[in-house]
Amino acid sequence: MPVKKSTATKKKASLPAGRQAKKAAKTEQKPAEQALPKLRIKLRAYDHKIIDNSARQIIDIANRYGVEVIGPVPLPTEVLKFTVNRSSFVHKNAREQFEMRVHKRVIDILNPSQEIVEALRDLNLPSGVDITVKI
Repeated sequence: MPVKKSTATKKKASLPAGRQAKKAAKTEQKPAEQALPKLRIKLRAYDHKIIDNSARQIIDIANRYGVEVIGPVPLPTEVLKFTVNRSSFVHKNAREQFEMRVHKRVIDILNPSQEIVEALRDLNLPSGVDITVKI
């Protein structure tokens, strides 16, 4: 004998007034705030002393022109490990590990002017520092 399904419709539970207000506030579109232009400078180096000195030079230049600076923010140090055999013949269990540490920093300069960009372009950094600049 087939079972008949109930044709009664279920009422959808409505949210309490407080939750409805929160949900409405979340769905409302906030007016787009004008984002301030910023200059993001990423530094990478194998030696932490060199990268800290370079970051200090960049911050000094930005402070000289009176611009707001965020940073230097230290990012996680990337550790690259290499394992090699000590011997080239039978001794497989004798191994040696080497590691390279890549230190990283990020500096944000808010509302950069053309003068600051020119000053940073003329900045002479050590050869062990890799720098990338995004506007």
